[in-house]
Amino acid sequence: MIETRINPYLTSEIAGIGGTIKESPEDFLVEEIPSYLPCGSGEHCYLTIEKRGITTLEAISRIAKNLKVSEREIGYAGMKDAVGVTRQTISIQRLTSQKALSLELDDVRVISAQRHSNKLKVGHLKGNRFRVVIRGVSDAAAQMVPPILDILGKRGVPNYFGYQRYGVQGNSHLIGAAMLRRDWREAVDRLIGEPDAVRDEEWSAAIIAYKEGDLGEALRIFPRHCRCERDLLQRLVARPGEYEKALSAVHPRLKKLYLSAAQSFLFDQAVARRIDSIDKLMTGDLACKHINGACFLVEDAAAEQGRADAFEISASGPMFGCKMKRPEGVSSELEYEILELAGLDLTLFDVPGGLRMDGERRPLRVPAGDLSWSVSGDVVTVEFTLPKGSYATSLLREITKTF
Repeated sequence: MIETRINPYLTSEIAGIGGTIKESPEDFLVEEIPSYLPCGSGEHCYLTIEKRGITTLEAISRIAKNLKVSEREIGYAGMKDAVGVTRQTISIQRLTSQKALSLELDDVRVISAQRHSNKLKVGHLKGNRFRVVIRGVSDAAAQMVPPILDILGKRGVPNYFGYQRYGVQGNSHLIGAAMLRRDWREAVDRLIGEPDAVRDEEWSAAIIAYKEGDLGEALRIFPRHCRCERDLLQRLVARPGEYEKALSAVHPRLKKLYLSAAQSFLFDQAVARRIDSIDKLMTGDLACKHINGACFLVEDAAAEQGRADAFEISASGPMFGCKMKRPEGVSSELEYEILELAGLDLTLFDVPGGLRMDGERRPLRVPAGDLSWSVSGDVVTVEFTLPKGSYATSLLREITKTF
């Protein structure tokens, strides 16, 4: 069974500085590093936007409504969280630069607009540049931060997904794992959640009513914004015990998110198991080339270790799926054990209903670039870059040791 636990730190021998992040949007600044720059001509307009306190999809929605275009016509390279200030690029076909620059929207500002020949697609970026303010740090922060960043700079940042993938109640991966096991009742139970995982008293009371078997009462008092839970309960009230049919009320996109969260959690277990040797290769590993993401079988770890030391390659971990390439030797045994402990096997990732997870490989660590920091009183500011697909929280948690 999947059991939630705190992922181990690479820098566990150094105490954290404590403190909090994201106290205000300005404390968490993110800027995309594009794969290429607009060429200056073409039918697509590339807009560099700055959004504040809203998600990428919400920013796109507001822009689409203002311009009276379909959201599907707007391209973007990466998704960004609501918390923080983010600069990223989007593309819109047949939009003039003048009209783009004249856009006036709440929490969205257009910084620049240039022409290009193709629509921007997900993944069309090298990485992200971060500037993060950590407030309320310990008095010893000035002594702790340098050795932590030195280790991360030399050995890499553990490529954890972390808690941000697991939803409001921190249980998305548990829902996904139950779906993979075809345990529909557990999937529904997990989706309804736990009463102590929410702060809203009405919401908590509704969960308690569900657990006590009073589905009608749970449906009556569940908050209106919990649409997914309410849709599930409506089906269960009409057809008690038919949990699989009740889950059909959940949007396929949300189901995919649950399954992806389970994938991410299992990958994090692979990182955790190799945290002490995260920069070392083993014979049988599938090594990932950082320049292009391609993987190859490591037949002689000693012969390839120099490339790992130079950060050209790193051992990869599993984003499990029914078509995922498997490593050999000890690496294969480790990954098999992770699956077995979760009560899963690769065939279960062939989920019906258009939800099949093919799987892929992901590096266990990533390089952190342009590392710098400063301290003023009980405030530490950290700046760094990370490749696309990796998370700033994986670096920040090593510094704070608070999550």
